[in-house]
Amino acid sequence: MKKVLVTGGCGFIGSNFVRHILATREDWHVLVLDKLTYAGNLENLEDVLDNPRLEFVKGDICDADLVGRLIDASVACVVNVAAETHVDRSIHDPRPFLETNVQGTASLLTAARNVDGIRYLQVSTDEVYGSLGPDGAFTEASPIQPNNPYSASKAGADMLVRAYHRTYGLDAVITRCDNNYGPYQFPEKVVPLFISNALEDKPLPLYGDGLNVRDWIHVRDHCRAIELALENGKAGEVYNIGAGHEITNLELTRTILKATGKSDSLIRFVKDRPGHDRRYAIDPIKARDELGWKPTVDFADGIAATVEWYRQHAEWLRHMKSGEYMEYYRRHYHEAHGLES
Repeated sequence: MKKVLVTGGCGFIGSNFVRHILATREDWHVLVLDKLTYAGNLENLEDVLDNPRLEFVKGDICDADLVGRLIDASVACVVNVAAETHVDRSIHDPRPFLETNVQGTASLLTAARNVDGIRYLQVSTDEVYGSLGPDGAFTEASPIQPNNPYSASKAGADMLVRAYHRTYGLDAVITRCDNNYGPYQFPEKVVPLFISNALEDKPLPLYGDGLNVRDWIHVRDHCRAIELALENGKAGEVYNIGAGHEITNLELTRTILKATGKSDSLIRFVKDRPGHDRRYAIDPIKARDELGWKPTVDFADGIAATVEWYRQHAEWLRHMKSGEYMEYYRRHYHEAHGLES
């Protein structure tokens, strides 16, 4: 039985990856480490919590002692999805981003380098490349030029991964993906926020002129790419993951409104945020050629399915927006194990 440690496994991408691995890899045992902050919710794994191949540990990747105990000879690979990810929060207070994204990554790398034969995969972001002009796309050779505290902290983590590979010979791979959407995404992010607001006939706050461009990928396609990079990626390499669904934020907003059956009258243009990158676009040729990966989810179909998922999971959405998700942890894990609150 192959044992994989997934950090941040109760978050958006992490929980989808855990579910994907349990469904496709019957010989893999998944150990989830999650701090259960506002965006990490045990309820995101509700449908697989009883799986005997899933083990959950509540903890912080910055806790070097805990990480050192978990990453031992029984762990074949580490997939680090744990991160603070919201740009606006990073602008308000960069410190948690430096702690989790940089110091937490260093904690994991230090533990991993002491285990022979372990593979480490860092889930990063295209935002480390900074802003792109109207033409072209980011390649793995593009310079690292982050423009906000969030992307700077992720860039710092990537540099640590590179250094641990070059200095200590750690078998490490980095994936950099474009904007994800899909089920279980915390509703501070634009897609679930706009879906939620539209379903409640509330305004959709659109930054600036709405013409910032993003490349969108369904989280299911991203999870497949992580799996392939984990198995087939070359040590020390970076793989860009992009689906080629490049649209402006205004087009995205109108797509969501159409999928929810609402009118454009709900759009509200608001003051742009500081350091707002104008355009991201990913060149995924390396991932396609070396990993055999390609996207499978059509953007329009994916958005429609995502809207329907949020419609059918109104209670989950209410829990996220109200903060009641921590009560789920107390009921279904804490008390079940006879632990004090």
